[in-house]
Amino acid sequence: MSSLHWAALLVLAVIAGAVVPFQSVINANLGRGLGHPLWATLASLLVSILVLLPIILALRLPLPSLAFIRKAPLWMWAGGAFGVCFISLALMLLPKLGASGFIALALAGQVAASLVLDHFGLFGLMERQMTLPRVLGALFLVAGVVLIQFSGSPARSVVTAS
Repeated sequence: MSSLHWAALLVLAVIAGAVVPFQSVINANLGRGLGHPLWATLASLLVSILVLLPIILALRLPLPSLAFIRKAPLWMWAGGAFGVCFISLALMLLPKLGASGFIALALAGQVAASLVLDHFGLFGLMERQMTLPRVLGALFLVAGVVLIQFSGSPARSVVTAS
């Protein structure tokens, strides 16, 4: 893989991470407006479908294989449930923890789970041993979470328009 290709992948990964706090705070406000976080979760997923369908149609993607759909193991369909879990928890926790606190804690959970997934090569991933430097990196991240969440000025309430 060329260094330019590698750099593009890194930038795209950073962008993917950067949109998460925006999604979370926007959905949290939507949840307050709609009366419950689960309504905002549903709205978010419906908007996702409305955005994705025209892209799929514009790219003229072929329909998925019915044979694969019939034989795919149940765990392959769990991604949607994990999406509902993340969106709903973000809606409920972000207003209480703040954007930086929630994202830092969510990132710490992602790194911990990723270390396990990589170590055991789960779900078809290439095995990447859980080495001391990798574990130390995760611990440094947790230390960063503690600093982000428990340092700085006290939280103050912001009034939003209804």
